[in-house]
Order: sequence, then C-alpha cells, then structure tokens
Amino acid sequence: MELKRFEGNPILQPRGDDWESLAAYNCGAVLKDGKIHILYRAIGEYTNYISNVGHAVFDTKLNLINRDDQPCFSPDFSFWEKSVEDIRITPLDGKFYVTYVVTITPSPPAGVRKRLGMPKISQAGTRVAVAETNDFVNFKRLGFITPYGTNQRDTVIFPERVNGKIAVLHRPAEWIGASYGTELPGIWFAYLDRWEGGLSDHKLVLKSEYNWETYKTGSGPPPIKTGKGWLLIYHGVQTGRTYRAGAALLDLDEPWKVIARTEVPILEPEMEYECVGDMPNVVFPQGMVVVGDELIVFYGGADKVVAAAKVNLNKFIDSLLK
Repeated sequence: MELKRFEGNPILQPRGDDWESLAAYNCGAVLKDGKIHILYRAIGEYTNYISNVGHAVFDTKLNLINRDDQPCFSPDFSFWEKSVEDIRITPLDGKFYVTYVVTITPSPPAGVRKRLGMPKISQAGTRVAVAETNDFVNFKRLGFITPYGTNQRDTVIFPERVNGKIAVLHRPAEWIGASYGTELPGIWFAYLDRWEGGLSDHKLVLKSEYNWETYKTGSGPPPIKTGKGWLLIYHGVQTGRTYRAGAALLDLDEPWKVIARTEVPILEPEMEYECVGDMPNVVFPQGMVVVGDELIVFYGGADKVVAAAKVNLNKFIDSLLK
C-alpha cells in the first residue's frame, strides 16, 4: 500500500538569501497541543555546507501557521559541531528528545560538487548526538550517544521505554561483514543506558534484502506504537543512490524481531521536487505523526525541500501484515 502525496507539496522550500536560501529539507516532526512542529535542515551556502535547524508549525491539515526567521538550533564548535543535520524528534517522559547528526567535515553532496566543480574532501566519520527541549526554542545538549568510529546516521529514540529502558534504532555504517551478519549497513536495536556513549545490547534488526535497497538501509522517523507492533518507516538506497521508502512492523516486546516488511517501496522518487535537486532521486522520510486515523509522513525531496504523504493508519497496518 503506497503513501499518497499531499496535494500542496512541497510544504517547505528554501527562502531568503541567508541561512536557508539554498535548501530546506529532511525534517523531524511531532504533534504538540494540536499543532505539528517541524525541525528541518537548512543550507545557506555550498562552500562549507554548514547545516542549521529551522522551526516551522503547521495545523493538522498542513497549513503553515508559523516559520521562524532565524535558526532555532545551530552548530556549537565547543561540542565539535561544525554542522547539525537530519533531526528526528521523540516525545518521551514529558520531554522532546532530538537526535541529530554531527560532522566536523561537512561537504556538499556529489551532485552539487559536480555541478559547481568542487573537489571531494576527505570526510571524518559522523556521530549522532541528542538534545532535549520543551519549546523548540531552548535546547540542552546531552552528548553523543553513538559509539566512536562507527560512522553513524539515522539514529532514532523509541517514544516509550522498552522493557523499562530507553531504546533506540541506529545505523552503524562500519558494522558490516560476516561477524556482523550483514554485508551492507543495516538497522540495529540497542538500549540507551546513559546519554553519553551509553548504547548496549546491540541486535541487528533489518538489513538489505530487496533490489531497491542494494546499497544500504536506515531508519526514518522514530517508530510509533500500534496494537500490532512498532511501525517503522525506513529508507532503502539502491546502488546508484536512489532513495526510496519502505515500512516494517516490529515486535512490541522485542523490537529487534521483524513481524512484517514491505517487499516493494511505499514511496519512491517520481515528482520533479523528488527527482531534481541537490541530490537527485531522493525521498527521505524522517518525521511522522498520527492525526485521527491518518498517518502523515514528512520527507525530504532531493535534498532540497520538505514534502508530506498520507495514508490511513489501520488500513496501512493491515496491508503490511498481508
């Protein structure tokens, strides 16, 4: 069962001539007090490719209510942050926890470098950090949660504790080979025992199996709890770097066990805003909310814009189980 695109896509585009003038994409999303809050990645220049985080608010029909004029969250070099990227938002224990990718060597994607004749630079491995907020204005950094040297992105926190513990899904790019049980970067489960480097009890959840994910897979938004399992929307990347979206249902008590999984994508690049941009042929799901019986998924299009797609949640789960 495919997701249906919102007719008003894209819902956010680059604007102005400063920090978000070139790209506004890859957002986390959460429902708060009947409104949808979005934290999105913003680019204002290609030379250093520094990412800041913007904040926008929508009603449940995806009408834009407010979009902040200035970044709400920016790199802090004292924390070894030169760029803050790819926000996910999890409500947990009365707070909002924000996971984000940190890199000390940001670089434009290959499509931009080729278009502008920019050389490829040697890049350090990325890590994932977490911050907490109550208002999307004030953020408290809690530290790096992923192990050093594993080259991490796509890390999400579960919105409820699992077996009494904070739980995450993460994607260590270096954990490949026979000893890890996967030849390509895949999605792993772990418990989070403490904020700074506290992941433990790692278990492989999902690895590439189908021809549309022959390069790697990674978590999209934080999973949501349903009566039939944890619903995970994830991305699969095909050799050649086309990004598509799939879905899986994970066991409620043992989320490292996959109950069901889509064999074909639920969303793939078709529209111009998904096929033409700084990284062509990309749909990158990163946020989702449930409004009534409707699941709304927010995704980045071609590393340039934010778009949304919808589906009836119950019908989607039934289709997935089939």
